[in-house]
Amino acid sequence: MCALVAFACYDAFAKEMVALYPPPMVNLARYIAVGIIALVWLLRAGELRIWRAQHKGLLLLRSLSLAVVATCFMAALVTMPLAEATAIYFTAPLLMVALSPWMLGERVGRVQWAAVIVGFAGMLLIVRPGHDLPFIGTLLMAISAICYALFQMLTRRLAGVVHSSILYAWMALVCLIVTLVVLVVGGAPVWPSWQGWAILLAGGFCSGAAQLLLLAAFRRVAASTLAPLNYVQLLLAVLISTFWFQRPPDGLALGGIALITAAGIYLAWPRRVARVA
Repeated sequence: MCALVAFACYDAFAKEMVALYPPPMVNLARYIAVGIIALVWLLRAGELRIWRAQHKGLLLLRSLSLAVVATCFMAALVTMPLAEATAIYFTAPLLMVALSPWMLGERVGRVQWAAVIVGFAGMLLIVRPGHDLPFIGTLLMAISAICYALFQMLTRRLAGVVHSSILYAWMALVCLIVTLVVLVVGGAPVWPSWQGWAILLAGGFCSGAAQLLLLAAFRRVAASTLAPLNYVQLLLAVLISTFWFQRPPDGLALGGIALITAAGIYLAWPRRVARVA
């Protein structure tokens, strides 16, 4: 729960920061902070030679997937309301179920397919034609959801095979490099003052701490127990968007968010994990 609150707070923080700085700059500070955490972890674990890890191709693909997620998500926040953006992002577990027969060789039954369809119907209620959501922001958030589903599947492939500190370090390094490339390609950025850097880095450490808390939770509690709780973050996003940013979702969007949440919780429920999670 602490991890989910920290993730929701960072998303709200990022929404505020992209109004002041280019999205790649916010990501740069984030992954500098995450990189510092990764370096400390590697030093404690005595595993600094991360290039010697097994499955380097999968590690690179997993890390690149998350880099695309971060880049698209942050850029989408410039124009997207936080609640709707987070709801689209939370279709990733549904995408994971839809892709698992082809990528993981898992069996998905009719009832699970029905839940996936219900979830995507909820997304259509949010991004319905004629709604005032920006097209580019919606597209970027959809790409983010697809890449996050790929990231999750690759994480499952590598879990128990590669040490967590190596997974974390590869993610931090690749995301930092990709963010630097995006920042350079994007032209001359607006560089923050030292106070701005301090604030951005503080947010980055919040994001990094959230990831560590989530890893610690999964070491102590079964994934099947934790998975349904992820949708608390979606509820927090709705509350923050409504009361902090004064951008409450309309009735149809709330209905779509409810459908995505219900479908996701159903698929993540412990009795279904053997098949779909």
